Amino acid sequence: MTLLQGEYEPSSQQWVRDQVAEYEASGGARANTLRGSTDPIVVITSVGAKSGKLRKNPVMRVEKDGVYAAIASKGGAPDNPSWYANFLAHPVVDLQDGPEPQAYTVRLAEGEERAQWWQHAVATWPTYASYQEKTDREIPVFLLEPVDPA
Repeated sequence: MTLLQGEYEPSSQQWVRDQVAEYEASGGARANTLRGSTDPIVVITSVGAKSGKLRKNPVMRVEKDGVYAAIASKGGAPDNPSWYANFLAHPVVDLQDGPEPQAYTVRLAEGEERAQWWQHAVATWPTYASYQEKTDREIPVFLLEPVDPA
């Protein structure tokens, strides 16, 4: 069950547009790993905080017991990725991990919960640790929980 509707505005980055298009066209069977690796990704659709248009981003697959984490690392940059503001402004997203996207509510993890999910994220994809070393900001961790279809 997806909830988001509206006009899709593709990323300004060609590789993001290409990966999202191939992932969706293949039902997640292709373009489902980080470029040049075997590390799995998911595609998250959010509503643009400023534009109101649908935005799609491939992010590392960090999941536990049906809950996903979206790590706003931006490769250790000093600022957050653009989707950070989208998640705060519109805390319902569609996440595709396989053939069909599903609706998820989004919330920012804090305190001990954030610490536990950060550890899980680093265990899933160790590069996150080096990203944290590159920046002075604490990298935000969002939790995505399935929307109850009822």
